[in-house]
Amino acid sequence: MAIAVGVLTVVVCGAVVVLATGELASWGNRASLLLFAALVVLLLWRLGGVRADVDPNGITVRNVVVTRRLEWSQVVAVRFGPDQAWLQLDLSDGETLSVVAVQQADGQHGRDEASRVATLAQAHGEGREPTRGTTSDNS
Repeated sequence: MAIAVGVLTVVVCGAVVVLATGELASWGNRASLLLFAALVVLLLWRLGGVRADVDPNGITVRNVVVTRRLEWSQVVAVRFGPDQAWLQLDLSDGETLSVVAVQQADGQHGRDEASRVATLAQAHGEGREPTRGTTSDNS
């Protein structure tokens, strides 16, 4: 879907740039429209690329703006309660990292993925599997 919207944005903006006439056809307006199309495509590319890749050594979280690699020992708790839009990892340095790729809106699939991450964190590092809807830590 994101690809289709991106292509449609480029096609429509490109057509307006090429076909525009009159006062609105200035080079400044054309350039700003092309810049707008480029920003939309960039945003859609980043939104479409959010993901969480897990392996025995850790997890790589690619959110909209930042990509971060964590070792399992850095994950001290995994939270995914009904009041949280997406999976959250509590880290050993005191930070919390949201995993946008695992969302409550995904229903059972999201819960299954959160459970998988929690199981891996517990098996390979310090994280503990949370009980549903609560925060889990090492205490």
